[in-house]
Amino acid sequence: MNETLTVGVAEIKVSANSATLASFGLGSCVAVAMFDPIRKVGGLAHVMLPEGRSKPQQSNPGKFADTAVLSLFQELLKLGAKPYSLKCKIVGGAQMFEIPGSRSGSPDSRGGISSNIGERNVEAVKKALKELGVPIVAEETGGNFGRTVRFNTSTGELEITSIYHGKVVI
Repeated sequence: MNETLTVGVAEIKVSANSATLASFGLGSCVAVAMFDPIRKVGGLAHVMLPEGRSKPQQSNPGKFADTAVLSLFQELLKLGAKPYSLKCKIVGGAQMFEIPGSRSGSPDSRGGISSNIGERNVEAVKKALKELGVPIVAEETGGNFGRTVRFNTSTGELEITSIYHGKVVI
C-alpha cells in the first residue's frame, strides 16, 4: 500500500517504498521532486530560501536551495539511485505578496534588483540541479498563488493542486 508522508517547510524526505510525499501550502517555497525512474526511488525537498552555503552553522540543509538539492541527491544515491538516471520536477516559487517600496534583494535577469524570494528560490534550485547534472523534466513555477504537491516516488508523478487553478499532474 502507498504510504503518504508529509514534507514540511525546510524538510527533505526520501523513499524506496512506493510512498507519496506531500507538501502543503507552497507559496514562495519550492518543492524539489527528484527520482530515479529505473530504480523506483524518489524524494521531496521543501525549500524555503535560496542560499545556505555562506551559513556553515546552519544544521538544516533542507532550508536552503543549494544545500537541500545536494542533500536530496546524496540521500537518493544512498537508496541506490544512479546519478545519471535521476530526474527532477519543481513546483512553487510564487510571489505571494507585493511589498510597496521594497526593492532590496539580488540582481534580477534584467540587471535590476528583485525582492521576489520565490523567483530567487527557483533560480537557486535550477542552479544547484545544473551543477549536479540532474535534468528538470517538468516544472510549474511562479505566479501569485499557493500550491500543494503530492509526489509518487515510484512513478515520478507529481500532482499539483491549487484553490484557483484546480489540479494538474506533471
